[in-house]
Amino acid sequence: MAPRVRAEIENGALIVSGQLGKTIQRLRKAYNLSLSELAEQSGVAKSIISQIERNETNPTLATIWRLSQALDVSIERVLAAGEDAPFIEKLSRADTPALVSEDGKVRLSIIGWIKTVEWLQWYDLTAEPSGALESDAHQRGSIECLSVLSGEAEIEVAGHVERVRAGETLRYRCDRPHVIRNAGPEPLRATMVCIMKAAVMA
Repeated sequence: MAPRVRAEIENGALIVSGQLGKTIQRLRKAYNLSLSELAEQSGVAKSIISQIERNETNPTLATIWRLSQALDVSIERVLAAGEDAPFIEKLSRADTPALVSEDGKVRLSIIGWIKTVEWLQWYDLTAEPSGALESDAHQRGSIECLSVLSGEAEIEVAGHVERVRAGETLRYRCDRPHVIRNAGPEPLRATMVCIMKAAVMA
């Protein structure tokens, strides 16, 4: 059973009491990783990891997420808050994980809750004019819902193209290759929700 810890938020950082540092260290050693190797794989500075293992710092949720990804475990296993503790999370823009398209013009900020990532994901999408995000097929039956807040998007799924303007929402199967493009002259801003285990549409 994962160790129980208490977590609160202060100025964007997690105040953690319990066994977080020991858990990170135990998992790192179980994978026979040095501090330098874990730092390289996670993108978290070696000095920060060392401080976390000694419980000398309050890491952000984004930092714990990066470490959990590098250690190939769920963040729940690394950080399990008591059920009776209040749940409040606040991330700064800098601490919000993000993905960037190959052309560098589209940014997906991961604003969804890490506990739902296996079945429900949601993102803040921004794209410069002519920017395009090409995605491989997700698991069978997956659905994406794209709500445009400003600008104009063009969605291409299996050769079918649909335009979506500000105030409109497009839902489409994403279990096949698909592309999201900024189809207008202004920056595109949208919210995208991906339901990973939706029922297969007839």
